[in-house]
Parts: sequence; C-alpha cells; structure tokens
Amino acid sequence: MEKQENRDSIVFNHDVLELTTVAVKYCQFVEQANSGERNDFVGTLLKLLPLLYLKGMLLPDLDTDENVELVDTVTEENYDIIRGNVAYVMGEKDDYLDVFVEDMKYSDTPVLMTISENVADIYQDLKNFCMAMRDSTEEVRTEAVAECKLNFKHYWGQKLVNVLRALHDVEYSSNNDEDEIHEY
Repeated sequence: MEKQENRDSIVFNHDVLELTTVAVKYCQFVEQANSGERNDFVGTLLKLLPLLYLKGMLLPDLDTDENVELVDTVTEENYDIIRGNVAYVMGEKDDYLDVFVEDMKYSDTPVLMTISENVADIYQDLKNFCMAMRDSTEEVRTEAVAECKLNFKHYWGQKLVNVLRALHDVEYSSNNDEDEIHEY
C-alpha cells in the first residue's frame, strides 16, 4: 500500500515530472554553454524556454511548509561560471534593453539587461529545484515543487519571457548577418 501512496504523491504528478525533465535538459545544456556556436546555442534556448514556461505554468499550486528548508545547491561561483560562459557565447549580442524590470518604475528609458544574467538566474532556480527533487524525502520534494511554482510566478517566469524576446531578436533580427557565427 505504501508504494501506491508514493505514486499518488505530488512528486509523481505528470506536470511535475515533465517540468523536472525539461529543467534537467535546460540545466545540462546551459552547463555546456561554451562548447558550440552562438547560433546553435540561441536556437536551442528558443526551443527549451517556451517548454519551461509551459511546464512552469502547469505546476500545481501548493502551500509551502515552513518546517522544511531547501538547500541552495547553486553557489555564487557556479552562478558566475554559468553567467560568464553564456556571456562569452553571446558576445556582443548579450546586452538588450528591457522595460519589464522593477527598475523601470523609476526610469523613462529601458534598462540594460543581459541574456547571460537572465539565463543564469533561471538556471539557479531550476538547478536548485532539480537537486531537491533528486535523492530527497517526499517532504523536501513537495516543498521544492511549491517553491518552484512560487518562484516561477514571481521571478524566473518573467525573466524567461524577457530573455526569450531578446533571444528572438538575436535569432531573427534584420541587423544580423545570416552567415555571422560567433565561435567559442
């Protein structure tokens, strides 16, 4: 009977499993950011990010358990490596202007953002989520799902759509030469 109860838990929810699968792929891809061409990197992110958004939306809303504390596995050093590798791959295309940021409330002009920072921010939340889902108790996994959904709503979901717009511009902008390849 215990095995059936585990299968019915939130951890084995179809939408949770699908987000976990896409999040693992995203994290693995971003961790390998310095091993290809910019065009391939951008093209793959343009496929992964919409999936992450959809899967994040479909996560169930859960109450958080204040007795369960999640461990952040992504260190500042890990974050900086990811951000630096993505910045290197993106080169001069890393910067973009954004109007959907908190600082915009105090400005009449768009705020300069970077693709690399947004990709690293999304990575940080999703990597922490994936690590909590791996080899943890059911209580920790349930808390990870609750926190991931909350962070999606208030943090990485908005960063995702912002960076998606910037990546779309890199991929399809008329200012880009079709044969321009930034090798890294």
